Amino acid sequence: MANGFDHIRSLTPKQRNVFLASFLGWTLDAFDFFILTLCLVPIAKDFHVGVKEVAEGLFWTLAMRPVGALLFGAMAERWGRRPTLMLNIISFSVFELASAFAPTLTWLLIFRALFGIAMGGEWGVGAALAFETLPAKGRGFFSGILQEGYVVGNLLAAAVYWLVFPHLHGTGMLTNWRVMFMIGAMPAFLVFYIRAGVDESPAWKEGRGSKVSPRLSWSQIISYAPAFLFLVALMTAFASFSHGTQDLYPTFLEKGRGFSATQTGKIVVVANIGALLGGICFGSLGEKWGRRRAIVTSALLALPMIPLWAWTHSLVFVAAGGFLMQFMVQGAWGSVPAHLNELSPAAVRATFPGVAYQLGNLLSSRNGVFQTQLAAHFYGGALGPVMGWTVIVGAFAVALLAWAGREAKGEELTSTV
Repeated sequence: MANGFDHIRSLTPKQRNVFLASFLGWTLDAFDFFILTLCLVPIAKDFHVGVKEVAEGLFWTLAMRPVGALLFGAMAERWGRRPTLMLNIISFSVFELASAFAPTLTWLLIFRALFGIAMGGEWGVGAALAFETLPAKGRGFFSGILQEGYVVGNLLAAAVYWLVFPHLHGTGMLTNWRVMFMIGAMPAFLVFYIRAGVDESPAWKEGRGSKVSPRLSWSQIISYAPAFLFLVALMTAFASFSHGTQDLYPTFLEKGRGFSATQTGKIVVVANIGALLGGICFGSLGEKWGRRRAIVTSALLALPMIPLWAWTHSLVFVAAGGFLMQFMVQGAWGSVPAHLNELSPAAVRATFPGVAYQLGNLLSSRNGVFQTQLAAHFYGGALGPVMGWTVIVGAFAVALLAWAGREAKGEELTSTV
């Protein structure tokens, strides 16, 4: 951790502002996403449907994220990372607020699909802005922190659910889950910080109108295709690995283990603390070991955690299992932002990793629905066994694909030359 503090102290004020803005953008984006995962049960009750029908909202959010990655990525290549990030944050905040006022489940699903477009753009644009500004030294450490903005968002959502949700007793448009989505609109205020304190990417300013341009020739597209398709496959495995252990976990705790909303919130908070520490730890190890070795090691270490995570019943053991499982799952994710940006051509760095990342989410977007269907068909609705198998398949897929890819640790990202 001391080396981490040294890396942070080594940044200039402008670099710190850029990194903080990128981190907070991803954190608050994830916060808004995870509000839905925590509120599946009350939403289903309010609309008089099953949890599976509401879980379609998770599918539509994940399915539309590639559209956002392509749309906002192209805007960032042409008009800059900074203004695009600002527009992106306003967009996902607006659709989060709209979700609070959805009159029917159909409208809620529409708003979650539009939210997915906005959410899909943030990761690629924010990561490009960060890594084109930060120095190469310590990139693994910063990658771990940046990716775990997603976990911090989950942690914030769980904390709000734990501390606020049990005390919400309104009706109509002030029903508890609707108020949660209203709280989720607050990230819009981050735009003021970006406008005042964040500079544009030096690589984009250096290369605009030449190498960093949305106008690509067919020969370039063809030459990028093999690497792009490989990253899509890798991100599909990663998305299945993480969403398979996170999205239905609160539902598993409440319906499968009988925990209250307060107990569920506590367990999810503990799990996300583990995820945050795992991402930073293995992200930093990726700087020493290489990205691939760090990913493979962390993914495979998730396997011994399955019994404690999915098969125990006491609050203490379940919380410990959640901590250790997410330490390993998000430990594997810690190297992803740096790894994808290092493998991406400069001409499409705001688009290439983001679209690959979000296409992986698209290809795994039915994960939550499939898990509930498999649980209903084979295990009488019990999610535990299905989630255990998800970890086994996901861990091996991530490890094998990561090891099969190439390593580009230390690639120059702050210049187009």
